[in-house]
Amino acid sequence: MGLRGESSGSFSTGQTAQEKGLNYVPNAYVIPTPQRPSLSPETAIVPIIDMASLRSNDSAERSLAIEALRKACISLGFFQVKFQFFTLILETGEIYISYLLTSICFLQIINHGISKTVMEEALSQAREFFNLPLKEKMKYKSDDVSKAVRYGTSLKDGVDKIKFWRVFLKHYAHPLEDWVDSWPTNPHTYREKMGQYTKEVRKVSLEIEEAITESLGLRPYLSSKMAEGVQVVAVNCYPPCPQPGVALGLPPHTDYSCITTILQSSQGLEIMDRADGKWKMVPNVDGSLQVHVGDHVEVLSNGLYKGVVHRAIVNSERTRISISSLHSLGMDEKMKPAEELVDEQNPIKYKESSFNDFLKFLSSNDLAEGKSFIDTLKIQN
Repeated sequence: MGLRGESSGSFSTGQTAQEKGLNYVPNAYVIPTPQRPSLSPETAIVPIIDMASLRSNDSAERSLAIEALRKACISLGFFQVKFQFFTLILETGEIYISYLLTSICFLQIINHGISKTVMEEALSQAREFFNLPLKEKMKYKSDDVSKAVRYGTSLKDGVDKIKFWRVFLKHYAHPLEDWVDSWPTNPHTYREKMGQYTKEVRKVSLEIEEAITESLGLRPYLSSKMAEGVQVVAVNCYPPCPQPGVALGLPPHTDYSCITTILQSSQGLEIMDRADGKWKMVPNVDGSLQVHVGDHVEVLSNGLYKGVVHRAIVNSERTRISISSLHSLGMDEKMKPAEELVDEQNPIKYKESSFNDFLKFLSSNDLAEGKSFIDTLKIQN
């Protein structure tokens, strides 16, 4: 089964290889050899955070959980391979946080309070939407990155030099009553069941954001602004790919958000370990959510916490669904380094920016070429 060389222009949304279910990978999707994924990647050892401890009325237990969160988020420095084991045993003898600490700002959270039924129904609604006839899905097709509801395939249709093996539906989700009437009506329970999940995951995400700011010593810094901020839900579908070793679902990138909370049907998310520069697979722990730090928390922390570089790989056996909930400040609200984290020894390292600034960047840059929004914010000291 070889590669074939159709021109990139023949793969606009509605006509892509992944939508058609082609049994070969066209050249337009083939990524350079050094960037190709391993078919047997290492597994990342990801910190597991128990939300029950963050919600505890016991100040000592909560303080330990906040400190564990800080250790999970903090960077140990580029090129520095440093590992530290941290295990906390409750009085019951049960391990509630156990992880190998690296420079990965990525967490698995358990006991988050979202029922398994709500999560499974959200994934089911996503599958049903992507199984609809193409004509139905194309009602939401748009190349406008700022559009409130958008169906697509490429990062920027007709512009991307490399195509990616993904189909997506993005929509705004907060305040839910302002946006839900623009969501798909087919499947007929999509608005109800996806809406329920987005409300509940937002509540959990706000708790995580508050804990992260507290771990920086900034509580109650930005709490009200985050509560009124933007929530964008990216519903992603990665169909089976006949040659998963030569294509990607999404290229390496960091998220513009403060944090991103991810629900996935199966593993396929890889993160780069800054300690050794290797790509590692995030395990899919049943019932858990994945949380990673985005660009705006990196800015807020003045570089103490780093946004996670991640990508989506594909497989030849099954369709993978992921639902990413991205949480930011308001559209025009500027994020800047916290004054408390800036001094003579730690000068300001980032320019301020907003969600709208990111959208402008996305509309004029090709992420597949390695261009990064966070890099445009860094101040060279």
